[in-house]
Amino acid sequence: MSADSEGVDGAGWDVEPEDEIASVVEALGHQQKRWREAAGLSAAELGEAIGYGEDQVRKVERGARIPRPEYLDAVDRVLGANGFISAMKEEMAKARYPKKVRELAKLEERAVEVCLYSTQSIHGLLQTKEHARALFEMRRPAYATDEVERALAARMARQSIFRRTPAPELSFVQEEGTLRRPLGGTMVMRRQLERLLEVGQLRHVEIQVMPLDCKEHAGIDGGIELLKFMDGTAVGRSEGAFNGRPVSEPKQVRILELRYGIIRAQALPPQDSLAFIERVLGET
Repeated sequence: MSADSEGVDGAGWDVEPEDEIASVVEALGHQQKRWREAAGLSAAELGEAIGYGEDQVRKVERGARIPRPEYLDAVDRVLGANGFISAMKEEMAKARYPKKVRELAKLEERAVEVCLYSTQSIHGLLQTKEHARALFEMRRPAYATDEVERALAARMARQSIFRRTPAPELSFVQEEGTLRRPLGGTMVMRRQLERLLEVGQLRHVEIQVMPLDCKEHAGIDGGIELLKFMDGTAVGRSEGAFNGRPVSEPKQVRILELRYGIIRAQALPPQDSLAFIERVLGET
């Protein structure tokens, strides 16, 4: 899709003023303006040359807009910036994600073990792009198109955790109901189940299913996220503990570890879980 067909809103993401990343976006804007003025171009002329509107160019220069990679490449080429503007792509890639997602991604990058129990939907790290898009689009109040794209890009970027070297140990427990609820439609759900089977074959990943017919369940209070680090510290969060806020104090983390351990013991073993997911796929 061309920049013209995407329109101004498709060219990037607005900056949240209170976000500390705003200073990085402002620095890019100042750099672009200096190169543009050195080239003797107005904002409107630069916009026309790269296929974007004048408003987009001025927003970037004010530090109010996070541009996409293709925008930066086009500006660099037209202004003859010799890669100085294109070099900002990595920083802008980080800036485009909401602050809370960036903070979570930083923790996931450090983690050597990740334990996740999901109750209402397939966990974000396991979602296909189509399934994730469907979930974002059904949110109410409804997300704007730009918000959907930004959230989707952030969620997909986090899945680089599967390709890390050395790889962290990843443990997922999914409620059976999340496998059977056809969110996004039958074909989207089929591809999502296939994705679970694919990821479940990775040596550092274990996926378990908590069946609906279990008679005891330690996860009734809600989902759990637990990240453990090389230095022995950990951070966790649970909907049903500590008011849902993140905790890192050892006694509090130990409670989440204990609860997650019992949940894993009550769920189907990993190989039985994959066989279960395969049966659900056959029924979908």
